[in-house]
Amino acid sequence: MIAALCLAAQSMAQGPVGLSLQQALDMAAKQSYAVQASELEAEKARHKVKEITAIGFPQISGEVALNNYIDVPTQLIPNFFTPGQGPEYVAAQFGLPWNGSGGLTLSQLIFDGSYLVGLKATRALAEQSQQDLEKAAADARNQAAKAYFGVLAAEEGQRLAGEGIPLLEKSLNEVTAMKDAGFMESTDVDRLTIQLEQAKAQQRSFKQQADVARMLLALALGLPQGTPLTLTDDLSGILNDANETALSEQALDPTSHVELRYAENLVLLQDLNRKNERSKAMPSLGGFLNHQQVWNGPIFDPGGKYPFYPTTVWGLKLTVPIFSSGSRYHKVKQAEIALQQTEVNRTATEQRLRTFAEQSRSQARTAFDNFRTEERNLALSRSIFDRTTVKFSNGAAASFELTQEQGNYLIAQQSYIQRAVELLMARADLRKALDLY
Repeated sequence: MIAALCLAAQSMAQGPVGLSLQQALDMAAKQSYAVQASELEAEKARHKVKEITAIGFPQISGEVALNNYIDVPTQLIPNFFTPGQGPEYVAAQFGLPWNGSGGLTLSQLIFDGSYLVGLKATRALAEQSQQDLEKAAADARNQAAKAYFGVLAAEEGQRLAGEGIPLLEKSLNEVTAMKDAGFMESTDVDRLTIQLEQAKAQQRSFKQQADVARMLLALALGLPQGTPLTLTDDLSGILNDANETALSEQALDPTSHVELRYAENLVLLQDLNRKNERSKAMPSLGGFLNHQQVWNGPIFDPGGKYPFYPTTVWGLKLTVPIFSSGSRYHKVKQAEIALQQTEVNRTATEQRLRTFAEQSRSQARTAFDNFRTEERNLALSRSIFDRTTVKFSNGAAASFELTQEQGNYLIAQQSYIQRAVELLMARADLRKALDLY
């Protein structure tokens, strides 16, 4: 109990979890809820493989039985005791009221075509479960990256919106004092008040977006909601990362893409299914060994006056399919058609991957151009707003000009954050399309 309390106190005393983008991606690939479920599914598949393999190993079963005939079965038999002097048939009982037995049976599959095909299918099944885990990890990385980007973008928007608030508050105080002195009208005060409230509302909106993005990030990382997270990477560093910018020029290698490998594995599984249907026309051979100890008696006294008698038998069983009225033939044809369908799906998957990669590449390039444009617009809007603020303080600009430029600056901030988010999401989709997570 003392150790548990110490560990709990230590965990409560820990500060926020610091995460870089790469650390967040690695954490999501290990402990996101989808990955945990996929790992359990892969573990279940491994046990399924062992289950199928064990069918070809010796099987031992035991059986114990106890019977008590309240009425011992009676049968009429010809009267060969006193022929010609009594009835033609007499009643006879060939059993005893009590009967007990116990035995073991050893069985062994010697040859079965379906089992041999099934052994090959188990390897493909294990590979498929591993590919499912890879896909789940890639999806978890993609979701974690988008949530990480969402937090950084929202916090950057919150910071930008807060930059102009002190200037507006200072200008509002000056205008209010000048109005009280009779040098300004109340309209000027009202304009600045409205603009200040709009800036604060935009800052609150970005803060709410950041809070929601943090919840999504915790969900993607498989962490409990409310876990304090500190993001150590900054937005500008990610946006200007040369490796991220070069993604739009990287070629796709579809042969190594997890989705194409998954489609090829489906073809393999379906081909094995076709072979399995064909193998059902082959004979199957099995062997068995059975040993029993049987006891019979007029009263319940096993092993007493009347001993147990052994019974041992072994044998082979050969099953030869001869005629199925075309049932097996049509099952084979269905399996062959299903194989053709998976081959078509594999070709379609390859073409879809190529198309999606090119589409994502184009979207990333467009998003990058739009972001650079909005980045320049934001810098220009900030410069104009700063110059107008100086003019207003010197009395060379009216309050209308100041509020107008502040409004333009707020719009530029929103557009900049929006374009930054679009660029980050486009790069995340492109990385997923190229199977680089």
